[in-house]
Amino acid sequence: MATSIFLSNLNALTVNSVSLADQCTGITFTNLKESLDVTSLTDTSRVNKGGLFNNEVTMTLFQSYIAGETYATLAALVGTQTTVAATVIDGAVTKVFTLANCYLESMPVISASLGEMSTIDITFTGGTYSVA
Repeated sequence: MATSIFLSNLNALTVNSVSLADQCTGITFTNLKESLDVTSLTDTSRVNKGGLFNNEVTMTLFQSYIAGETYATLAALVGTQTTVAATVIDGAVTKVFTLANCYLESMPVISASLGEMSTIDITFTGGTYSVA
C-alpha cells in the first residue's frame, strides 16, 4: 500500500497584498461548484448538474493588533472584496493558489481564552479561484 506524507509547506500568504504567513496556523482553499437539481419526472433517481462556483478560503490566524498585522489588515476588509494568495512549495514544485475578488463578511475582533494565544478563524467567500 502506497503512503504519502505531506508536511505543510506554506511559503507565503498574502491578503490584500499584505503578508500574513507569520500569523497563519492553518488554511484551507475550497474549490466548490454548486449542485443544481435537474431531475425530471421521468427520472428514477436524482440528477445533478454543476452550477455556479462558490469558492472559499478559511484560515486561522494569531490575533495581533500591531500595525500591518492581522487586525490592521483585516478590519478594513470586512464587507469588501479582496484577493488572497497562498504559495506552497513541495520539493521542486511551487503552486500559488489565488482567490481573487473574494468577500470577507465578518471578522472576530476579540477571541481570547485564559493562558492561550489569541487566534481568529476567518472565511473569504466567492471570487475566482486559480492555481499557477
